[in-house]
Amino acid sequence: MPNLDFRVESVAAVPYAAAPTLSFKLRVTNTNRDEVIHSMALRAQIHIEVTRRHYTAEEQARLSDLFGEPSRWGQTLKTMLWTHVAVNIPSFQGETTVEVPVPCTFDFNVASTKYFHGLSDGDLPLNFLFSGTLFYRGENGDLQVAPISWEKEAKFRLPLKIWKQMIDEYYPNTAWLCLRRDAFERLYEYKVRNGVPTWEEVIARLFQNADEPVRS
Repeated sequence: MPNLDFRVESVAAVPYAAAPTLSFKLRVTNTNRDEVIHSMALRAQIHIEVTRRHYTAEEQARLSDLFGEPSRWGQTLKTMLWTHVAVNIPSFQGETTVEVPVPCTFDFNVASTKYFHGLSDGDLPLNFLFSGTLFYRGENGDLQVAPISWEKEAKFRLPLKIWKQMIDEYYPNTAWLCLRRDAFERLYEYKVRNGVPTWEEVIARLFQNADEPVRS
């Protein structure tokens, strides 16, 4: 029966994709080099191991929306699920490499976006937890089916600058905020009633009318 090892070797932003996408280069190695893997349906959970990096005071302030005050981080800082991905791997013998595309979002209702945006520099410690099904030729040549062990995983440190550069390419000087329909209708009514030309000016006027001063 195949015994597979997984290693994430590198990452790059996919150019000209329909949406922001990171592509991770994954190397899959079978310890039995003579065994032929017919195909593999591979799945992975990607976790962000948030406790495995240092945070500056500025980052702690920006991440308070996720984890609360730094004094509570001993209880609130926990590994975060980023996403699920799946990829089909064709036939190989010994080892192979495959690109694993991971779609990204800039929606600030998503915890991972808040986390990425709250960091200033450095790396993001990731852990890929693998599962799935593989098809291989047995000793008698018959096609065999076996699950991929849940114990298989691979750690990788994602350079934050790659994510930030990708987001800047897709959303230059822009951020997305999803609102409830009733909240949007109130904002839209205010915009129309006061003849405000842009949404940025709507927000600026609302801040001017509030106790908190507008930041440039």
